[in-house]
Amino acid sequence: MSIDLSQFYEVFFEESFEGLDIMESELLALTPGDTDSETLNTIFRAAHSIKGGSGTFGFSVVADFTHELETLLDQIREGTREVQTFHVDLFLKAVDCLRDMLNALKAEEEPDTSLSSEITKKFLAILNDEDIGDASTSPAKQETAMDQPGAFGFFDDAYNDPIKPPQQNSSSGSKTWHIFFKPEPHLFKTGNEPIFMFLELADLGEMSILANIDNLPPYHDLVPDDSYLNWQITLVSDTNKDKIEEIFEWVLDDAELIIECDEAETVETVETVETVETVEVAADTGPAVSPATSQPVTPEPVAVKEQALPDTETPVIVKEKENKKNPEATSIRVSIEKVDSLINMVGELVITQAMLSQYGEGEFTENRRMLMLEGLAQLATNTRELQESVMQIRMLPISFVFSRFPRLVRDISQKLGKQVELKLLGETTELDKTVMEKISDPMVHLIRNSLDHGLETPAERTAMGKSESGTVTLNAYHQGGNIIIEIIDDGKGIDPQIIRTKAIAKGLIQEEDEFTEQEIIDLIFLPGFSTKEEVSDLSGRGVGMDVVKRNIQELNGTVEVNSKINQGSTFTIRLPLTLAILDGQLVTIGGNTYIIPLVNIIESIQMTPKQVNNVGGDLELFRQRDEYIPILRMDQIFNHEAVIESLTQGILVIVESEFGHIGLLVDDLLAQQQVVIKSLEANYQRVEGISGATILGDGTISLIIDIGGVISLAGLKKQHRNKMRSLNDHQLVV
Repeated sequence: MSIDLSQFYEVFFEESFEGLDIMESELLALTPGDTDSETLNTIFRAAHSIKGGSGTFGFSVVADFTHELETLLDQIREGTREVQTFHVDLFLKAVDCLRDMLNALKAEEEPDTSLSSEITKKFLAILNDEDIGDASTSPAKQETAMDQPGAFGFFDDAYNDPIKPPQQNSSSGSKTWHIFFKPEPHLFKTGNEPIFMFLELADLGEMSILANIDNLPPYHDLVPDDSYLNWQITLVSDTNKDKIEEIFEWVLDDAELIIECDEAETVETVETVETVETVEVAADTGPAVSPATSQPVTPEPVAVKEQALPDTETPVIVKEKENKKNPEATSIRVSIEKVDSLINMVGELVITQAMLSQYGEGEFTENRRMLMLEGLAQLATNTRELQESVMQIRMLPISFVFSRFPRLVRDISQKLGKQVELKLLGETTELDKTVMEKISDPMVHLIRNSLDHGLETPAERTAMGKSESGTVTLNAYHQGGNIIIEIIDDGKGIDPQIIRTKAIAKGLIQEEDEFTEQEIIDLIFLPGFSTKEEVSDLSGRGVGMDVVKRNIQELNGTVEVNSKINQGSTFTIRLPLTLAILDGQLVTIGGNTYIIPLVNIIESIQMTPKQVNNVGGDLELFRQRDEYIPILRMDQIFNHEAVIESLTQGILVIVESEFGHIGLLVDDLLAQQQVVIKSLEANYQRVEGISGATILGDGTISLIIDIGGVISLAGLKKQHRNKMRSLNDHQLVV
């Protein structure tokens, strides 16, 4: 009975991507000349798992590439080769390449092998102690058929003295097979004996074999029942791959087995080329000549194979290509403690439901009514706890986001010629998975901004009396119902005068406009603003910071920047912990029920006439504790018919915003309630001033107010800001 392995693809891809993240993190921790054996073992295990899984599922293009990476890793791990900086760089490129290949396979597309072929050549050049810069063109790589990709690639330099394959048998139909067999240590305990398999192989044709004893331990550590050897076998035979696999079929789960054929590549190239034009393209480079035979040999098959029909044994690339984006992760790993808590809550809920059902039977007396009310209160408690337990499942440590930045900082700092130390704080702070996925890109830009604009070069830092190495700190912590993420650098800071001059030159502000120092710094979030004179691949195009702000606002969050010249800058992102549920204050506006997020509310006040002032005829202000707060009449903003006749009849809900404190005038306050957010955009369309909707207990729909959107609708922009500054500076007495 055959098993459909495609049902396990999703698990394989998730574990592979997790393995790549582990590899990248550990590679960044490698220090040339001073390597930790456990770090190397962790990298090797991750690579080995990816290779094994790829081979199991038939993704040979990934398995082949990972094998060469693993060979070099193994030499470094065994101490036969010292790790160098360019080794780490090449490994990191290989990780990126593997990630791209796996994303393509996950999207049911054929991976692009051009980069993997280039990296493989460099791996082989290193293994052969050649100049890595000439790895792709070195004549030594054409000396034998072993160096043809896909021919003997699994065994290249895997041993100090690899066996040379025998000459191809000239008889019709004969092929040279290369077999790598590495049993697990427990193989002998399963009753299997490799010698019997080798004898069966010898019956198929002419065979040579080489045993590798590198893993054989000292005599006093040797366990007689364990297997320490692996073998490299060359078989000249007219047999097929299935026949060879049949010999090893009893040990496939207990060993690593790789079978390749020299002639298979040539035959496949000839059979799968559909037109003469394809052959001509491959032949344009001219025939390669083998130094051993001085005869033209088949051009490197990779170039031709990319234009050939896909191998029917490959389970993914046979499907028709579609223009798909890389699929997002559709699952989440949950700790057993959270699952246990959820199960306990469900159990409590079931008990409460049974209790209520019992109270509902029989005659409804006053005593039964009291018991029913107690049961309903218990049900409300259980439901709230169940809701919180479910939400905890969606919460993940922000280390999932932070883990991608060491590589980013390393690459950019090398490109800019800067020395940078990255500090990660608060990595265990938890955040909703949905928010986490959407905050990653804005954080990438802010970090790039700190590296490019903020930190100085070593020479500049030394001249300023600073250490040559700059520091970028990522810090995350909870504050109320929000998570705060800080990106801090100790660079040159933001010069307000430079910002103002650039903004005027670009026509973003006028010369006569009055701004405080902080307001000038905030101009960096305007579209089209950049202080870079030249455009590079990092910055200078005037796009980025405005997008960062917009993306964060779409998450119902805010971003602020504080900076001091020659001391550094701090970007502070404030986000709700989750986009699924919020605690809200129900209010009535024009007879309709709305919800204001509780985290935005500072206080609610019933005003007196003496506390209200009118400035310029179009701006009403509420004075409180020497502060003037703009009043927004919500019924007018939402085009509702007024229910209250004067300001003093309503309730002023004071909220925080990017403009400071704002007063929202509502008819009345109702209850506070935790609500489940439903997207308006997904079910209707985007509505300015509204961030979503929810369904109340009576079945009616209530809209959730977006503070920033309401301010935009009200037109509370620059003209009011200047008035507010003037009033607060002069402390107008009313």
